[in-house]
Amino acid sequence: MRDTFSLLVKTDFPRLRRDRLEILQANLGYRCNQSCLHCHVAASPKRTEEMSWETMELMLRFAQRQGIATFDLTGGAPELNPHFRRLVLAAKAQGLRVIDRCNLTILNEPDQEDLAEFLATNMVEIVASLPCYLEENVDRQRGDGVFESSLSGLRKLNALGYGLPDSGRTLNLVYNPPGPSLPPNQQHLEVAYKEQLATRYGIVFNQLFALANMPIQRFGSTLVSRGEFHDYMGLLKGAHCGDNLIGVMCRTLISVSWQGHVHDCDFNQMLGLPLGVGHAPMHLSELLDREFADSPIRVADHCYGCTAGQGSSCGGSLETKPQETTCTNS
Repeated sequence: MRDTFSLLVKTDFPRLRRDRLEILQANLGYRCNQSCLHCHVAASPKRTEEMSWETMELMLRFAQRQGIATFDLTGGAPELNPHFRRLVLAAKAQGLRVIDRCNLTILNEPDQEDLAEFLATNMVEIVASLPCYLEENVDRQRGDGVFESSLSGLRKLNALGYGLPDSGRTLNLVYNPPGPSLPPNQQHLEVAYKEQLATRYGIVFNQLFALANMPIQRFGSTLVSRGEFHDYMGLLKGAHCGDNLIGVMCRTLISVSWQGHVHDCDFNQMLGLPLGVGHAPMHLSELLDREFADSPIRVADHCYGCTAGQGSSCGGSLETKPQETTCTNS
């Protein structure tokens, strides 16, 4: 896999500083039951990296000391970490909001048949990847049979109240473009998703998040191999919107690696960029009482992926602009 670090680290992206820290996003490991083309983590069933319980305990202490309200759990498939459920229970007992970034197919894996019920019982919010409402597009991006398995997972969640009005069980879906293009208008695409999923499959959900693909790891390597990297960066830079800088996720979030190292965002984590402007990796144990507000944020050229067009964050777009609104086969 071709590394894009050297192509991104020299940047003219605007300088950023933090607001109050609100979210701890934790990568619980790189093992996944899928190997998606757009994955910025390069996760796969062959990966073995996983967060220890000791690091999870440290995160819980950090959240308490810093007054953090939200744990955002990601991977890989975060549910494959053997301590996932123990962490969820401890976080909920501590009064934290817990988000599980779920690929849906994990709900059908052996030994995970009761996972949906566990998430529902503990009122875990689910952010689920479904890059299109068309089977051929999803399977092309994520592998044969993934769409049908994803629908099975969605039906399980709907049966438990996820996505239903007034259930208190939040189910949000995530769209990624199939290639080197910007995502369409999130609000318009959400309407199309809801109509298509309800009409074709009887599936409901709360919100759609439209995210841009980042030119790092597996997706970035593919761009380089196809000779499309510089064109994609030109697209991102050309669509940069300065108004989106106020809402980028790194201003209120920190990202913790499976080893306990801290980064300004998950994308910086995958590039090995340390927190802030330092050059040495910092461990969570060093930061329990650190003041994060107004501290500098490490930026590089991939940051244009968060500010291009309508903007892109862990919670979807930062603003809306009229664009094409349907999933296409291109």
